[in-house]
Amino acid sequence: MAPHTEQLTRPAVRLRGLTRSFGGRAVLDGIDLDLPAGQFTALLGHSGSGKSTLLRAVAGLDHGVAGSGRLTAPERVSVVFQDSRLLPWRRVLGNVLLGLDGKDAEERGRAALEEVGLKGRERAWPGELSGGEAQRAALARSLVREPELLLADEPFGALDALTRIRMHNLLRDLWKRHRPSVLLVTHDVDEAIVLADRVLVLENGRIGLDLTIDRPHPRSYREPVLGEYRERLLAALGVTEDHA
Repeated sequence: MAPHTEQLTRPAVRLRGLTRSFGGRAVLDGIDLDLPAGQFTALLGHSGSGKSTLLRAVAGLDHGVAGSGRLTAPERVSVVFQDSRLLPWRRVLGNVLLGLDGKDAEERGRAALEEVGLKGRERAWPGELSGGEAQRAALARSLVREPELLLADEPFGALDALTRIRMHNLLRDLWKRHRPSVLLVTHDVDEAIVLADRVLVLENGRIGLDLTIDRPHPRSYREPVLGEYRERLLAALGVTEDHA
């Protein structure tokens, strides 16, 4: 189910002339981009193309950018990284509640853990979790803050194939329930097609392709029609099927 039309008329993030240079090289070169509220967007690009740099700029974590990085942005922003970044000296519930206070904080934390399938693991130590469980805990930590914008920097890159598929389903379900805007950075073309409603390709510091995935959910990797989107994205990345 796509986000409501009226919701998508309101931009969650607006970038204008966003530029970021390292050592005299422009990694981001005057990017203009609107991310509508409630939209699930994926960002593709080669290693070193600036995907994570763009995500950090949107998150407000990079103060070296030039241009109007976030003329419009929600107040509540959460970030999920490839590494779950759980503190090893805190139990799972303590990690989820990190930085939160208030009477209902623990109740919200327990509810978030139940939502990601970790009910009963509240007192486990991070070292006792599998990779997939650790990423579920990281998602719970993000969700408990009720973000309007969820930024995900290759959160499934270190997981095995089967666990990744389960996490894809979980993320998509959570998005449908909570409806934050999502910007997912990934190297995986298939992951982008199956999850996102819009896929951007970053090339030479600019958005080289802005592609709408106009297919209902849930989607399967095996759907023949998705092959057309895959070919367009691979072509934008300069990759042919023979070398994909």
